[in-house]
Amino acid sequence: MSKQILVFGAGKSATCLIDYLISEAGINGWTVTVADNNLALAQSKTTGYTQAHAVSIEVENDGERNQLIQAADIVISLLPPALHFLVAKDCVLFGKNLLTASYTDDNMRSLRKEIENKKLLFLCETGLDPGIDHMSAMQLVHRIQDSDGSVSSFISHCGGLVAPESDDNPWHYKISWNPRNIVMAGKAGALYRLENKPKQMQYHELFDETRLTTIPGIGSLAWYPNRDSLEYINLYKLHAATTFIRTTLRYPEFCAGWRKLIDLKLTDEEACYDTDGMSLEAFFKMHFDRHGYRAAVIEKKQPPGFFTDQLEYLGLHDDTTFINKGRCSAMDVLQFALEQKLALRTNDRDMIIMLHEIEYMQQGKKYGIKSHLIVKGEDNSRTAMAKTVGLPLGIATRLILQGKIKETGLHIPVIPTIYEPVLKELQQHGISFHENTSIIE
Repeated sequence: MSKQILVFGAGKSATCLIDYLISEAGINGWTVTVADNNLALAQSKTTGYTQAHAVSIEVENDGERNQLIQAADIVISLLPPALHFLVAKDCVLFGKNLLTASYTDDNMRSLRKEIENKKLLFLCETGLDPGIDHMSAMQLVHRIQDSDGSVSSFISHCGGLVAPESDDNPWHYKISWNPRNIVMAGKAGALYRLENKPKQMQYHELFDETRLTTIPGIGSLAWYPNRDSLEYINLYKLHAATTFIRTTLRYPEFCAGWRKLIDLKLTDEEACYDTDGMSLEAFFKMHFDRHGYRAAVIEKKQPPGFFTDQLEYLGLHDDTTFINKGRCSAMDVLQFALEQKLALRTNDRDMIIMLHEIEYMQQGKKYGIKSHLIVKGEDNSRTAMAKTVGLPLGIATRLILQGKIKETGLHIPVIPTIYEPVLKELQQHGISFHENTSIIE
């Protein structure tokens, strides 16, 4: 009997996933259903394929959601994280395996017993970051441990960036994923371990352009600690590591500029601007006048014109782009400006960079491994972000349907039976790491 794959969400990160699933469906005699509240968007990714079809859905409508999940053999959710739980509860109810690229949260963990009792597999954090970072890091860690090595320091970096050949703005950034996630990044601060001590960093401290690492062929990039690294010490079984940090990579100019946006309260979330009929120029003037920041905006503490150029690019003096979003916060308007000004153009290419920096002791000597990945997109649709988020999900889905991944329970991909076959196939799609090992002392 034909297997039915159900995908919730047809947005930026879904394109390469859907391409892969349609290809595999054609080979294996499966069918693919893509469900999104924007039917035209879903149809744009399925039209012309007999093994795939698109449906319109309001995911919060229980009847519509239940009907689709009941008919499926396996479910993939690329919905906003807050909506995963609706899908997850139905997958438990109807006995369906579920995959997501999102972080495992308390809601998902609350279903652990039911997932185990029904012998289902819920595979979360199986995209890029989280996802490929887990798989590639654990492959390195397990290899070290299998050779009687002990990891003493673990730092894992990942960033979605603009490729150098498409980098033409003072932010050195273009949007290749959910813009809401971009403006919210770092809001909760960060927790990590440094030199055997837990460290906490607040939002305004994160974006430091002088905190750098070097990527072969790219140069220096800035990094900031990402969310709660401490919870992964147990998952990675790296309790002896005195340093454990998971980070986000950006070009240094982005971090310097974003820190200024925070200082100028442009990331504030209080809805206090009526934006209908308001231009970007009018918003910036009102915001800076309200907070008495006009002088600070033009003050050039950065290299000449640096932050002023960044603000100009976002619309500081743009009187022709109107917001028209009703009552908004400064952060809402900032998101709108980013979407307008930092969008990938048709032939633009994005770039994914990942770097693991691991130090370990083995037979009385200290070694360091640097393992890096660089992936570039094809254009503004088949992006590196879509490829690296979507393909791990697609590959894992195929392996589960073919009985090659047999685990049950609530998992992230940190066990060899999951990450080894996925990483092996990712190499066939040009997603492979380059390693350099050296003796430190």
